[in-house]
Amino acid sequence: MRVLCAFPEAMPSSNSRPPSCLAPVALFLALLLHLSLSSQAGDRRPLPVDRAPGLKEKTLILLDVSTKNPVRTVNENFLSLQLDPSIIHDGWLDFLSSKRLVTLARGLSPAFLRFGGKRTDFLQFQNLRNPAKSRGGPGPDYYLKNYEDDIVRSDVALDKQKGCKIAQHPDIMLELQREKAAQMHLVLLKEQFSNTYSNLILTARSLDKLYNFADCSGLHLIFALNALRRNPNNSWNSSSALSLLKYSASKKYNISWELGNEPNNYRTMHGRAVNGSQLGKDYIQLKSLLQPIRIYSRASLYGPNIGRPRKNVIALLDGFMKVAGSTVDAVTWQHCYIDGRVVKVMDFLKTRLLDTLSDQIRKIQKVVNTYTPGKKIWLEGVVTTSAGGTNNLSDSYAAGFLWLNTLGMLANQGIDVVIRHSFFDHGYNHLVDQNFNPLPDYWLSLLYKRLIGPKVLAVHVAGLQRKPRPGRVIRDKLRIYAHCTNHHNHNYVRGSITLFIINLHRSRKKIKLAGTLRDKLVHQYLLQPYGQEGLKSKSVQLNGQPLVMVDDGTLPELKPRPLRAGRTLVIPPVTMGFYVVKNVNALACRYR
Repeated sequence: MRVLCAFPEAMPSSNSRPPSCLAPVALFLALLLHLSLSSQAGDRRPLPVDRAPGLKEKTLILLDVSTKNPVRTVNENFLSLQLDPSIIHDGWLDFLSSKRLVTLARGLSPAFLRFGGKRTDFLQFQNLRNPAKSRGGPGPDYYLKNYEDDIVRSDVALDKQKGCKIAQHPDIMLELQREKAAQMHLVLLKEQFSNTYSNLILTARSLDKLYNFADCSGLHLIFALNALRRNPNNSWNSSSALSLLKYSASKKYNISWELGNEPNNYRTMHGRAVNGSQLGKDYIQLKSLLQPIRIYSRASLYGPNIGRPRKNVIALLDGFMKVAGSTVDAVTWQHCYIDGRVVKVMDFLKTRLLDTLSDQIRKIQKVVNTYTPGKKIWLEGVVTTSAGGTNNLSDSYAAGFLWLNTLGMLANQGIDVVIRHSFFDHGYNHLVDQNFNPLPDYWLSLLYKRLIGPKVLAVHVAGLQRKPRPGRVIRDKLRIYAHCTNHHNHNYVRGSITLFIINLHRSRKKIKLAGTLRDKLVHQYLLQPYGQEGLKSKSVQLNGQPLVMVDDGTLPELKPRPLRAGRTLVIPPVTMGFYVVKNVNALACRYR
Protein backbone atom coordinates (compact mmCIF):
# COMPACT_ATOMS: atom_id res chain seq x y z
CA MET A 1 0.00 0.00 0.00
CA ARG A 2 1.47 3.34 -1.01
CA VAL A 3 0.42 6.76 0.38
CA LEU A 4 1.41 9.72 -1.78
CA CYS A 5 1.62 13.11 -0.06
CA ALA A 6 3.31 16.36 -1.05
CA PHE A 7 4.46 18.48 1.92
CA PRO A 8 5.31 22.15 1.63
CA GLU A 9 8.93 23.08 2.02
CA ALA A 10 8.26 25.22 5.14
CA MET A 11 6.68 23.85 8.34
CA PRO A 12 3.19 25.22 9.00
CA SER A 13 2.56 27.53 11.93
CA SER A 14 0.89 26.24 15.10
CA ASN A 15 -2.44 27.81 14.27
CA SER A 16 -2.52 26.51 10.72
CA ARG A 17 -4.57 23.43 9.69
CA PRO A 18 -2.73 20.13 8.97
CA PRO A 19 -2.41 19.13 5.34
CA SER A 20 -5.31 16.99 4.10
CA CYS A 21 -2.97 14.08 3.20
CA LEU A 22 -2.19 13.39 6.91
CA ALA A 23 -5.65 11.78 7.40
CA PRO A 24 -4.91 8.67 5.29
CA VAL A 25 -1.47 8.39 6.89
CA ALA A 26 -3.02 8.39 10.34
CA LEU A 27 -5.55 5.80 9.22
CA PHE A 28 -2.77 3.54 7.87
CA LEU A 29 -0.76 3.80 11.11
CA ALA A 30 -3.86 3.01 13.20
CA LEU A 31 -4.49 -0.11 11.08
CA LEU A 32 -0.92 -1.33 11.65
CA LEU A 33 -1.27 -0.75 15.42
CA HIS A 34 -4.56 -2.74 15.48
CA LEU A 35 -2.98 -5.71 13.68
CA SER A 36 -0.05 -5.71 16.09
CA LEU A 37 -2.27 -5.64 19.16
CA SER A 38 -4.58 -8.40 17.89
CA SER A 39 -1.54 -10.62 17.29
CA GLN A 40 -0.39 -10.09 20.87
CA ALA A 41 -3.91 -10.77 22.17
CA GLY A 42 -4.07 -14.34 20.88
CA ASP A 43 -4.01 -14.48 17.08
CA ARG A 44 -0.69 -16.25 16.60
CA ARG A 45 -0.92 -16.93 12.89
CA PRO A 46 2.30 -15.68 11.28
CA LEU A 47 2.04 -13.15 8.50
CA PRO A 48 3.63 -14.28 5.24
CA VAL A 49 7.24 -13.19 4.95
CA ASP A 50 9.74 -13.48 2.18
CA ARG A 51 12.46 -16.03 3.03
CA ALA A 52 16.00 -15.46 2.04
CA PRO A 53 17.06 -17.54 -0.97
CA GLY A 54 18.35 -20.98 0.05
CA LEU A 55 16.88 -20.77 3.58
CA LYS A 56 14.98 -24.02 4.31
CA GLU A 57 11.81 -24.11 6.36
CA LYS A 58 12.47 -25.61 9.80
CA THR A 59 11.42 -29.26 10.00
CA LEU A 60 8.98 -29.83 12.86
CA ILE A 61 9.71 -33.53 13.48
CA LEU A 62 12.74 -35.71 12.78
CA LEU A 63 12.02 -39.43 12.72
CA ASP A 64 14.36 -42.41 12.84
CA VAL A 65 13.89 -46.11 13.60
CA SER A 66 16.21 -48.64 15.25
CA THR A 67 16.82 -51.30 12.60
CA LYS A 68 19.29 -53.72 14.23
CA ASN A 69 16.98 -55.58 16.62
CA PRO A 70 13.21 -55.65 17.14
CA VAL A 71 11.94 -54.56 20.55
CA ARG A 72 9.08 -57.07 20.37
CA THR A 73 7.91 -59.91 18.14
CA VAL A 74 4.20 -60.64 18.21
CA ASN A 75 2.15 -63.53 16.84
CA GLU A 76 1.75 -63.96 13.07
CA ASN A 77 -2.00 -63.89 13.83
CA PHE A 78 -1.66 -60.72 15.91
CA LEU A 79 -4.79 -59.09 14.46
CA SER A 80 -7.55 -61.68 14.86
CA LEU A 81 -11.35 -61.79 14.81
CA GLN A 82 -14.35 -62.78 16.90
CA LEU A 83 -17.87 -63.96 16.15
CA ASP A 84 -20.52 -63.67 18.87
CA PRO A 85 -22.88 -66.64 19.51
CA SER A 86 -25.75 -64.18 18.95
CA ILE A 87 -25.47 -65.07 15.24
CA ILE A 88 -27.28 -68.28 16.17
CA HIS A 89 -30.08 -66.24 17.73
CA ASP A 90 -30.57 -63.78 14.86
CA GLY A 91 -30.01 -66.31 12.06
CA TRP A 92 -26.85 -64.91 10.48
CA LEU A 93 -24.93 -68.13 11.14
CA ASP A 94 -26.80 -69.69 8.20
CA PHE A 95 -25.24 -67.07 5.91
CA LEU A 96 -21.60 -67.60 6.80
CA SER A 97 -21.26 -69.54 3.53
CA SER A 98 -21.78 -66.27 1.61
CA LYS A 99 -19.06 -65.84 -0.99
CA ARG A 100 -18.75 -62.14 -0.12
CA LEU A 101 -18.32 -62.79 3.63
CA VAL A 102 -15.73 -65.51 3.00
CA THR A 103 -13.84 -63.18 0.64
CA LEU A 104 -13.77 -60.43 3.27
CA ALA A 105 -12.61 -62.83 5.97
CA ARG A 106 -9.89 -64.28 3.73
CA GLY A 107 -8.54 -60.77 3.32
CA LEU A 108 -7.71 -60.71 7.04
CA SER A 109 -6.11 -64.17 7.20
CA PRO A 110 -4.06 -65.64 8.71
CA ALA A 111 -5.87 -65.04 11.98
CA PHE A 112 -7.68 -66.70 14.86
CA LEU A 113 -11.48 -66.73 14.86
CA ARG A 114 -12.84 -66.78 18.40
CA PHE A 115 -16.43 -67.97 18.69
CA GLY A 116 -17.44 -66.46 22.00
CA GLY A 117 -19.03 -63.55 23.81
CA LYS A 118 -21.58 -62.76 26.50
CA ARG A 119 -23.82 -65.62 25.34
CA THR A 120 -21.03 -68.21 25.54
CA ASP A 121 -22.18 -69.37 28.95
CA PHE A 122 -25.74 -69.96 27.74
CA LEU A 123 -24.74 -72.11 24.78
CA GLN A 124 -25.73 -75.78 24.70
CA PHE A 125 -24.68 -78.31 22.10
CA GLN A 126 -27.16 -80.83 20.66
CA ASN A 127 -26.02 -83.45 18.18
CA LEU A 128 -29.09 -83.11 15.96
CA ARG A 129 -28.87 -82.60 12.21
CA ASN A 130 -32.27 -80.91 11.81
CA PRO A 131 -34.10 -79.99 15.05
CA ALA A 132 -37.21 -78.79 13.20
CA LYS A 133 -37.81 -82.24 11.71
CA SER A 134 -37.06 -84.01 14.99
CA ARG A 135 -39.85 -82.02 16.66
CA GLY A 136 -42.26 -83.32 14.03
CA GLY A 137 -43.07 -79.98 12.46
CA PRO A 138 -41.70 -76.72 11.04
CA GLY A 139 -40.25 -74.13 13.38
CA PRO A 140 -41.00 -70.37 13.34
CA ASP A 141 -38.38 -69.76 10.65
CA TYR A 142 -39.48 -72.72 8.52
CA TYR A 143 -39.75 -70.74 5.27
CA LEU A 144 -36.40 -69.05 5.67
CA LYS A 145 -34.58 -72.21 6.78
CA ASN A 146 -35.98 -74.31 3.95
CA TYR A 147 -35.20 -71.60 1.44
CA GLU A 148 -31.63 -71.69 2.73
CA ASP A 149 -31.60 -75.52 2.42
CA ASP A 150 -32.58 -75.22 -1.24
CA ILE A 151 -29.78 -72.75 -1.87
CA VAL A 152 -27.24 -75.01 -0.20
CA ARG A 153 -28.34 -77.95 -2.36
CA SER A 154 -28.59 -76.11 -5.67
CA ASP A 155 -26.27 -73.12 -5.63
CA VAL A 156 -23.27 -74.12 -3.54
CA ALA A 157 -20.04 -73.86 -5.51
CA LEU A 158 -16.94 -75.78 -4.56
CA ASP A 159 -13.88 -73.60 -4.13
CA LYS A 160 -11.22 -75.21 -6.31
CA GLN A 161 -8.43 -74.52 -3.83
CA LYS A 162 -10.03 -75.77 -0.63
CA GLY A 163 -13.21 -77.59 -1.55
CA CYS A 164 -15.23 -75.12 0.53
CA LYS A 165 -18.98 -74.70 0.46
CA ILE A 166 -19.65 -71.21 -0.89
CA ALA A 167 -23.18 -69.94 -1.52
CA GLN A 168 -24.62 -67.09 -3.59
CA HIS A 169 -27.71 -66.11 -1.61
CA PRO A 170 -30.48 -64.40 -3.62
CA ASP A 171 -31.46 -60.84 -2.71
CA ILE A 172 -34.94 -61.79 -1.50
CA MET A 173 -33.46 -64.25 0.95
CA LEU A 174 -31.04 -61.67 2.33
CA GLU A 175 -33.87 -59.17 2.67
CA LEU A 176 -35.92 -61.67 4.69
CA GLN A 177 -32.95 -62.32 6.92
CA ARG A 178 -32.29 -58.62 7.50
CA GLU A 179 -35.92 -58.13 8.57
CA LYS A 180 -35.63 -61.04 10.99
CA ALA A 181 -32.27 -59.78 12.32
CA ALA A 182 -33.69 -56.28 12.90
CA GLN A 183 -36.43 -57.74 15.09
CA MET A 184 -33.97 -59.94 16.96
CA HIS A 185 -31.63 -57.00 17.48
CA LEU A 186 -34.17 -55.43 19.85
CA VAL A 187 -34.45 -58.71 21.78
CA LEU A 188 -30.66 -59.01 22.04
CA LEU A 189 -30.30 -55.43 23.26
CA LYS A 190 -32.99 -55.98 25.89
CA GLU A 191 -31.10 -59.04 27.14
CA GLN A 192 -27.85 -57.10 27.24
CA PHE A 193 -29.25 -54.13 29.17
CA SER A 194 -31.08 -56.37 31.66
CA ASN A 195 -28.07 -58.72 31.88
CA THR A 196 -30.38 -61.73 31.55
CA TYR A 197 -29.77 -64.09 28.66
CA SER A 198 -31.80 -66.93 27.18
CA ASN A 199 -30.26 -70.29 26.32
CA LEU A 200 -28.92 -70.94 22.82
CA ILE A 201 -28.87 -74.29 21.05
CA LEU A 202 -25.91 -75.06 18.82
CA THR A 203 -26.70 -78.02 16.59
CA ALA A 204 -24.20 -80.24 14.83
CA ARG A 205 -25.15 -78.68 11.53
CA SER A 206 -24.58 -75.17 12.90
CA LEU A 207 -21.14 -76.20 14.10
CA ASP A 208 -20.43 -77.56 10.60
CA LYS A 209 -21.32 -74.18 9.09
CA LEU A 210 -19.17 -72.32 11.60
CA TYR A 211 -16.15 -74.51 10.96
CA ASN A 212 -16.66 -74.37 7.18
CA PHE A 213 -16.54 -70.57 7.37
CA ALA A 214 -13.37 -70.52 9.48
CA ASP A 215 -11.57 -73.16 7.45
CA CYS A 216 -12.50 -71.67 4.06
CA SER A 217 -11.43 -68.21 5.23
CA GLY A 218 -7.99 -69.32 6.44
CA LEU A 219 -8.91 -68.69 10.10
CA HIS A 220 -8.13 -70.98 13.05
CA LEU A 221 -11.25 -71.54 15.16
CA ILE A 222 -11.13 -70.98 18.93
CA PHE A 223 -14.34 -72.24 20.55
CA ALA A 224 -15.38 -70.90 23.97
CA LEU A 225 -17.29 -73.56 25.93
CA ASN A 226 -20.09 -72.91 28.42
CA ALA A 227 -18.62 -72.61 31.93
CA LEU A 228 -21.88 -71.79 33.73
CA ARG A 229 -23.19 -75.37 33.67
CA ARG A 230 -22.48 -76.20 37.32
CA ASN A 231 -22.84 -79.21 39.59
CA PRO A 232 -24.36 -78.76 43.07
CA ASN A 233 -20.85 -78.42 44.56
CA ASN A 234 -20.13 -75.56 42.08
CA SER A 235 -17.71 -77.64 40.01
CA TRP A 236 -18.02 -77.48 36.22
CA ASN A 237 -20.55 -79.80 34.54
CA SER A 238 -18.74 -80.93 31.39
CA SER A 239 -21.42 -83.20 29.85
CA SER A 240 -22.45 -80.82 27.05
CA ALA A 241 -18.83 -79.89 26.35
CA LEU A 242 -17.81 -83.55 26.11
CA SER A 243 -20.54 -84.19 23.55
CA LEU A 244 -19.29 -81.27 21.46
CA LEU A 245 -15.66 -82.43 21.74
CA LYS A 246 -16.54 -85.93 20.57
CA TYR A 247 -18.52 -84.65 17.60
CA SER A 248 -15.76 -82.23 16.57
CA ALA A 249 -13.17 -85.00 16.86
CA SER A 250 -15.29 -87.30 14.70
CA LYS A 251 -15.24 -84.59 11.99
CA LYS A 252 -11.48 -84.01 12.52
CA TYR A 253 -12.06 -80.32 13.16
CA ASN A 254 -8.86 -78.47 14.11
CA ILE A 255 -10.04 -76.30 17.01
CA SER A 256 -8.48 -74.61 20.04
CA TRP A 257 -10.53 -74.16 23.20
CA GLU A 258 -11.58 -71.77 25.95
CA LEU A 259 -13.91 -72.06 28.92
CA GLY A 260 -16.36 -69.30 29.76
CA ASN A 261 -16.50 -65.57 29.14
CA GLU A 262 -15.91 -62.85 31.75
CA PRO A 263 -16.26 -65.11 34.81
CA ASN A 264 -16.09 -62.03 37.03
CA ASN A 265 -19.70 -61.28 35.97
CA TYR A 266 -21.19 -64.68 36.83
CA ARG A 267 -22.81 -63.52 40.06
CA THR A 268 -24.84 -60.81 38.30
CA MET A 269 -25.64 -63.02 35.29
CA HIS A 270 -26.44 -66.29 37.03
CA GLY A 271 -26.57 -65.56 40.74
CA ARG A 272 -23.63 -67.89 41.37
CA ALA A 273 -20.04 -66.70 41.65
CA VAL A 274 -17.00 -68.72 40.56
CA ASN A 275 -13.71 -67.71 42.20
CA GLY A 276 -10.31 -67.88 40.55
CA SER A 277 -9.13 -71.12 42.16
CA GLN A 278 -12.35 -72.95 41.20
CA LEU A 279 -12.07 -71.65 37.65
CA GLY A 280 -8.49 -72.91 37.56
CA LYS A 281 -9.70 -76.37 38.59
CA ASP A 282 -12.30 -76.22 35.81
CA TYR A 283 -9.57 -75.54 33.26
CA ILE A 284 -7.55 -78.47 34.54
CA GLN A 285 -10.68 -80.60 34.16
CA LEU A 286 -11.09 -79.40 30.56
CA LYS A 287 -7.46 -80.23 29.86
CA SER A 288 -8.05 -83.75 31.16
CA LEU A 289 -11.02 -84.08 28.77
CA LEU A 290 -8.90 -83.02 25.79
CA GLN A 291 -5.89 -85.26 26.40
CA PRO A 292 -7.57 -88.68 25.73
CA ILE A 293 -8.99 -87.36 22.42
CA ARG A 294 -6.22 -87.95 19.93
CA ILE A 295 -6.86 -84.92 17.73
CA TYR A 296 -7.08 -82.60 20.77
CA SER A 297 -4.37 -84.10 22.98
CA ARG A 298 -2.13 -81.15 22.09
CA ALA A 299 -4.85 -78.59 21.36
CA SER A 300 -4.22 -75.07 22.66
CA LEU A 301 -6.20 -73.81 25.64
CA TYR A 302 -6.72 -70.11 26.41
CA GLY A 303 -8.23 -68.25 29.36
CA PRO A 304 -9.61 -67.08 31.76
CA ASN A 305 -11.19 -64.31 29.61
CA ILE A 306 -11.62 -61.87 32.48
CA GLY A 307 -13.09 -58.40 32.10
CA ARG A 308 -11.50 -55.05 32.85
CA PRO A 309 -8.83 -55.58 35.54
CA ARG A 310 -10.38 -53.86 38.52
CA LYS A 311 -9.54 -54.98 42.08
CA ASN A 312 -11.98 -57.91 42.25
CA VAL A 313 -11.02 -59.06 38.73
CA ILE A 314 -7.32 -58.98 39.57
CA ALA A 315 -8.06 -61.12 42.63
CA LEU A 316 -9.86 -63.65 40.40
CA LEU A 317 -6.91 -63.70 37.98
CA ASP A 318 -4.48 -64.18 40.85
CA GLY A 319 -6.41 -67.21 42.13
CA PHE A 320 -6.64 -68.64 38.62
CA MET A 321 -2.92 -68.28 37.91
CA LYS A 322 -2.00 -70.03 41.18
CA VAL A 323 -3.96 -73.12 40.14
CA ALA A 324 -3.92 -73.20 36.33
CA GLY A 325 -1.31 -70.71 35.15
CA SER A 326 0.73 -73.47 33.54
CA THR A 327 -2.37 -75.10 31.99
CA VAL A 328 -3.26 -72.34 29.54
CA ASP A 329 -1.18 -71.43 26.49
CA ALA A 330 -2.02 -67.73 26.81
CA VAL A 331 -3.71 -65.57 29.45
CA THR A 332 -6.66 -63.60 28.09
CA TRP A 333 -8.64 -60.55 29.12
CA GLN A 334 -11.17 -58.21 27.50
CA HIS A 335 -11.55 -54.46 27.15
CA CYS A 336 -14.20 -51.92 26.18
CA TYR A 337 -13.31 -48.23 25.80
CA ILE A 338 -16.55 -46.24 26.04
CA ASP A 339 -20.16 -46.61 27.15
CA GLY A 340 -21.99 -46.83 23.84
CA ARG A 341 -25.06 -45.06 25.24
CA VAL A 342 -23.30 -41.73 25.87
CA VAL A 343 -20.50 -41.66 23.31
CA LYS A 344 -19.86 -38.59 21.09
CA VAL A 345 -17.71 -38.36 17.99
CA MET A 346 -15.02 -36.24 19.69
CA ASP A 347 -14.55 -38.96 22.33
CA PHE A 348 -12.65 -41.00 19.75
CA LEU A 349 -10.04 -38.22 19.50
CA LYS A 350 -9.29 -37.94 23.22
CA THR A 351 -5.72 -38.95 23.99
CA ARG A 352 -6.66 -39.78 27.57
CA LEU A 353 -9.02 -42.44 26.24
CA LEU A 354 -6.38 -43.82 23.87
CA ASP A 355 -4.03 -44.29 26.82
CA THR A 356 -6.41 -46.23 29.11
CA LEU A 357 -5.02 -49.57 27.94
CA SER A 358 -1.48 -48.95 29.22
CA ASP A 359 -2.42 -49.19 32.88
CA GLN A 360 -4.50 -52.33 32.28
CA ILE A 361 -1.63 -54.04 30.48
CA ARG A 362 0.70 -53.39 33.41
CA LYS A 363 -1.80 -54.82 35.90
CA ILE A 364 -2.29 -58.01 33.87
CA GLN A 365 1.44 -58.44 33.23
CA LYS A 366 2.25 -58.04 36.92
CA VAL A 367 -0.01 -60.95 37.95
CA VAL A 368 0.99 -63.19 35.04
CA ASN A 369 4.72 -62.67 35.53
CA THR A 370 4.38 -63.44 39.25
CA TYR A 371 3.34 -67.03 38.51
CA THR A 372 4.39 -67.77 34.91
CA PRO A 373 7.07 -65.31 33.72
CA GLY A 374 7.05 -64.93 29.96
CA LYS A 375 3.57 -66.41 29.48
CA LYS A 376 1.84 -65.00 26.39
CA ILE A 377 -0.97 -62.49 27.02
CA TRP A 378 -3.87 -61.87 24.64
CA LEU A 379 -6.46 -59.11 24.55
CA GLU A 380 -9.72 -60.74 23.46
CA GLY A 381 -13.06 -59.21 22.57
CA VAL A 382 -11.82 -55.63 22.33
CA VAL A 383 -14.57 -53.16 21.35
CA THR A 384 -14.61 -49.38 21.05
CA THR A 385 -18.08 -48.92 22.59
CA SER A 386 -20.25 -51.07 24.86
CA ALA A 387 -23.95 -51.95 24.57
CA GLY A 388 -23.59 -53.16 20.99
CA GLY A 389 -22.03 -49.91 19.81
CA THR A 390 -23.57 -46.71 18.47
CA ASN A 391 -24.81 -46.24 14.91
CA ASN A 392 -22.79 -43.73 12.84
CA LEU A 393 -20.07 -43.67 15.52
CA SER A 394 -18.77 -47.15 16.38
CA ASP A 395 -18.94 -48.06 12.69
CA SER A 396 -17.51 -44.77 11.40
CA TYR A 397 -14.10 -43.46 10.37
CA ALA A 398 -13.70 -41.78 13.77
CA ALA A 399 -13.64 -45.14 15.60
CA GLY A 400 -10.56 -46.10 13.61
CA PHE A 401 -8.29 -43.89 15.73
CA LEU A 402 -8.98 -46.06 18.77
CA TRP A 403 -8.59 -49.28 16.79
CA LEU A 404 -5.30 -48.40 15.09
CA ASN A 405 -3.82 -47.00 18.31
CA THR A 406 -4.88 -50.20 20.11
CA LEU A 407 -2.95 -52.27 17.58
CA GLY A 408 0.15 -50.10 17.89
CA MET A 409 0.12 -49.85 21.68
CA LEU A 410 -0.51 -53.57 22.32
CA ALA A 411 2.29 -54.68 19.99
CA ASN A 412 4.68 -52.17 21.56
CA GLN A 413 3.94 -53.47 25.05
CA GLY A 414 4.30 -57.13 24.13
CA ILE A 415 0.69 -58.34 23.91
CA ASP A 416 0.84 -61.36 21.61
CA VAL A 417 -2.64 -61.30 20.00
CA VAL A 418 -5.57 -58.87 19.87
CA ILE A 419 -9.00 -60.24 18.89
CA ARG A 420 -11.48 -57.74 17.48
CA HIS A 421 -15.13 -58.02 18.49
CA SER A 422 -16.64 -58.50 16.04
CA PHE A 423 -16.11 -59.46 12.42
CA PHE A 424 -19.83 -59.62 11.66
CA ASP A 425 -22.91 -59.67 13.90
CA HIS A 426 -25.65 -57.46 15.36
CA GLY A 427 -24.88 -54.00 16.72
CA TYR A 428 -22.39 -51.48 15.36
CA ASN A 429 -18.94 -52.62 16.56
CA HIS A 430 -18.40 -54.98 13.64
CA LEU A 431 -16.04 -54.76 10.65
CA VAL A 432 -18.68 -55.81 8.09
CA ASP A 433 -22.30 -54.61 8.09
CA GLN A 434 -25.44 -56.63 7.41
CA ASN A 435 -25.33 -55.75 3.72
CA PHE A 436 -21.94 -57.51 3.65
CA ASN A 437 -20.21 -54.17 3.04
CA PRO A 438 -16.83 -53.51 4.69
CA LEU A 439 -16.77 -50.61 7.16
CA PRO A 440 -13.84 -48.21 7.82
CA ASP A 441 -12.26 -50.43 10.49
CA TYR A 442 -12.26 -53.33 8.01
CA TRP A 443 -10.20 -51.34 5.49
CA LEU A 444 -7.90 -50.23 8.30
CA SER A 445 -7.47 -53.87 9.36
CA LEU A 446 -6.87 -54.96 5.76
CA LEU A 447 -4.10 -52.39 5.31
CA TYR A 448 -2.59 -53.47 8.62
CA LYS A 449 -2.61 -57.13 7.56
CA ARG A 450 -1.09 -56.39 4.16
CA LEU A 451 1.67 -54.06 5.36
CA ILE A 452 2.55 -54.81 9.00
CA GLY A 453 4.78 -57.69 10.07
CA PRO A 454 5.15 -59.18 13.57
CA LYS A 455 8.47 -57.48 14.42
CA VAL A 456 8.10 -54.21 16.34
CA LEU A 457 10.80 -51.53 16.00
CA ALA A 458 11.75 -48.67 18.31
CA VAL A 459 10.87 -45.17 17.05
CA HIS A 460 13.08 -42.16 17.80
CA VAL A 461 11.53 -38.73 17.40
CA ALA A 462 12.97 -35.23 17.79
CA GLY A 463 10.88 -32.08 17.75
CA LEU A 464 7.88 -33.27 19.77
CA GLN A 465 9.35 -32.90 23.26
CA ARG A 466 7.55 -30.54 25.61
CA LYS A 467 8.59 -29.50 29.10
CA PRO A 468 6.48 -31.32 31.71
CA ARG A 469 4.49 -29.22 34.15
CA PRO A 470 3.69 -30.27 37.73
CA GLY A 471 0.48 -32.31 37.81
CA ARG A 472 0.12 -32.33 34.01
CA VAL A 473 0.41 -35.47 31.90
CA ILE A 474 1.74 -34.98 28.38
CA ARG A 475 -0.34 -36.99 25.91
CA ASP A 476 0.77 -37.18 22.32
CA LYS A 477 -1.69 -36.27 19.60
CA LEU A 478 0.77 -37.49 16.99
CA ARG A 479 1.37 -41.23 17.39
CA ILE A 480 3.98 -43.06 15.36
CA TYR A 481 4.57 -46.83 15.33
CA ALA A 482 7.06 -48.85 13.29
CA HIS A 483 7.21 -52.53 12.25
CA CYS A 484 9.08 -54.58 9.74
CA THR A 485 7.01 -54.74 6.57
CA ASN A 486 4.99 -57.95 6.21
CA HIS A 487 7.34 -60.47 4.55
CA HIS A 488 4.34 -62.08 2.81
CA ASN A 489 3.84 -58.84 0.82
CA HIS A 490 5.80 -59.48 -2.35
CA ASN A 491 5.63 -55.84 -3.42
CA TYR A 492 8.40 -55.04 -0.93
CA VAL A 493 11.77 -56.70 -0.39
CA ARG A 494 12.77 -57.89 3.04
CA GLY A 495 14.41 -55.15 5.03
CA SER A 496 11.65 -52.60 4.33
CA ILE A 497 9.96 -50.79 7.22
CA THR A 498 6.33 -49.74 7.62
CA LEU A 499 5.33 -46.75 9.74
CA PHE A 500 1.74 -46.12 10.75
CA ILE A 501 0.89 -42.66 11.94
CA ILE A 502 -2.13 -41.16 13.72
CA ASN A 503 -2.48 -37.38 13.64
CA LEU A 504 -5.13 -36.10 16.05
CA HIS A 505 -4.00 -32.47 15.69
CA ARG A 506 -6.23 -30.00 13.88
CA SER A 507 -3.25 -28.98 11.80
CA ARG A 508 -1.02 -30.89 9.42
CA LYS A 509 2.30 -32.20 10.68
CA LYS A 510 5.55 -32.46 8.74
CA ILE A 511 7.91 -35.36 9.37
CA LYS A 512 11.45 -35.56 8.02
CA LEU A 513 12.90 -39.05 7.83
CA ALA A 514 16.41 -39.17 9.28
CA GLY A 515 19.18 -41.66 10.03
CA THR A 516 18.64 -45.04 8.38
CA LEU A 517 15.42 -43.78 6.77
CA ARG A 518 17.00 -40.73 5.13
CA ASP A 519 16.61 -40.34 1.35
CA LYS A 520 14.62 -43.56 0.97
CA LEU A 521 11.68 -44.09 -1.34
CA VAL A 522 8.34 -44.09 0.50
CA HIS A 523 4.94 -45.55 -0.44
CA GLN A 524 2.04 -43.70 1.17
CA TYR A 525 -1.30 -45.32 2.08
CA LEU A 526 -3.31 -42.40 3.46
CA LEU A 527 -6.77 -43.33 4.76
CA GLN A 528 -9.33 -40.52 4.98
CA PRO A 529 -13.14 -40.31 5.30
CA TYR A 530 -15.10 -40.25 2.05
CA GLY A 531 -18.31 -38.28 1.63
CA GLN A 532 -20.04 -35.36 3.33
CA GLU A 533 -20.30 -37.02 6.77
CA GLY A 534 -16.65 -36.35 7.64
CA LEU A 535 -15.50 -38.27 10.71
CA LYS A 536 -18.90 -39.99 10.88
CA SER A 537 -18.53 -41.41 7.40
CA LYS A 538 -18.90 -45.17 6.88
CA SER A 539 -16.87 -44.95 3.67
CA VAL A 540 -13.18 -44.25 3.27
CA GLN A 541 -10.76 -43.23 0.55
CA LEU A 542 -7.20 -44.42 0.04
CA ASN A 543 -4.91 -41.72 -1.35
CA GLY A 544 -8.00 -39.89 -2.63
CA GLN A 545 -9.70 -42.91 -4.23
CA PRO A 546 -12.85 -44.42 -2.58
CA LEU A 547 -12.43 -47.99 -1.35
CA VAL A 548 -15.20 -50.36 -2.43
CA MET A 549 -15.38 -54.02 -3.34
CA VAL A 550 -15.08 -54.86 -7.03
CA ASP A 551 -18.28 -55.76 -8.91
CA ASP A 552 -17.28 -59.43 -9.06
CA GLY A 553 -17.13 -59.55 -5.25
CA THR A 554 -13.34 -59.42 -4.91
CA LEU A 555 -11.26 -57.02 -2.87
CA PRO A 556 -9.79 -54.00 -4.67
CA GLU A 557 -6.10 -53.50 -5.22
CA LEU A 558 -4.61 -51.26 -2.51
CA LYS A 559 -2.54 -48.86 -4.59
CA PRO A 560 0.10 -46.73 -2.85
CA ARG A 561 1.12 -43.20 -3.70
CA PRO A 562 4.90 -43.14 -4.33
CA LEU A 563 6.76 -40.26 -2.69
CA ARG A 564 10.12 -39.19 -4.02
CA ALA A 565 13.22 -39.97 -1.99
CA GLY A 566 14.01 -37.42 0.71
CA ARG A 567 10.59 -35.80 0.59
CA THR A 568 9.11 -34.57 3.86
CA LEU A 569 6.02 -36.52 4.93
CA VAL A 570 3.03 -34.21 5.29
CA ILE A 571 0.38 -35.74 7.57
CA PRO A 572 -3.04 -34.06 7.11
CA PRO A 573 -5.01 -33.10 10.23
CA VAL A 574 -7.15 -35.76 11.98
CA THR A 575 -6.11 -38.62 9.70
CA MET A 576 -4.21 -41.91 9.82
CA GLY A 577 -2.04 -43.67 7.32
CA PHE A 578 0.69 -46.21 6.57
CA TYR A 579 4.08 -45.37 5.08
CA VAL A 580 6.34 -48.11 3.68
CA VAL A 581 9.99 -47.03 3.63
CA LYS A 582 11.53 -49.13 0.89
CA ASN A 583 14.96 -50.71 0.65
CA VAL A 584 16.10 -49.76 4.14
CA ASN A 585 17.89 -53.12 4.39
CA ALA A 586 17.04 -53.21 8.09
CA LEU A 587 18.91 -56.05 9.76
CA ALA A 588 15.96 -56.77 12.08
CA CYS A 589 13.68 -57.25 9.07
CA ARG A 590 15.83 -59.31 6.73
CA TYR A 591 15.17 -62.64 8.41
CA ARG A 592 12.00 -64.26 9.74
